[in-house]
Amino acid sequence: MIRKYTLQDINSVLDIWLTSSIKAHDFVPAEFWVSQVGNMRDIYIPASKTYVIERDSKIVGFYSLYENMLAAIFVLPEYQGQGIGKQLIAHAKEQCPELTLNVYTENVSSYQFYLSQGFTVVSEQVCEHTDHMEYTMNSNT
Repeated sequence: MIRKYTLQDINSVLDIWLTSSIKAHDFVPAEFWVSQVGNMRDIYIPASKTYVIERDSKIVGFYSLYENMLAAIFVLPEYQGQGIGKQLIAHAKEQCPELTLNVYTENVSSYQFYLSQGFTVVSEQVCEHTDHMEYTMNSNT
């Protein structure tokens, strides 16, 4: 079930974000992600429209929209590969048909996932926060 985020979801969302960020971005020191938890809690999540997905009454993933930007989409590692990310992308496209996102070029599995979901690369640049290369991708809906 996908539903709107509530304040009671913050700890689950932050746990998913941190666990998944460290795993998916192992080329960035884990300390960087740990240092960003406060910004996620206090700035990014409150500024975004966020939706969570539950399995057996447990939040297992979420996504956040900021205007037409898919600012975050994360699924607990043990739930990846079960179609949850596809459900979240489909739901996000219902909210905002023309999505933009950024993905690290080194995050090959996520990049391939976005390609499979109809996104195409429109530019490549250095991430200002980590100094790693990233793609900007747009949805083709």
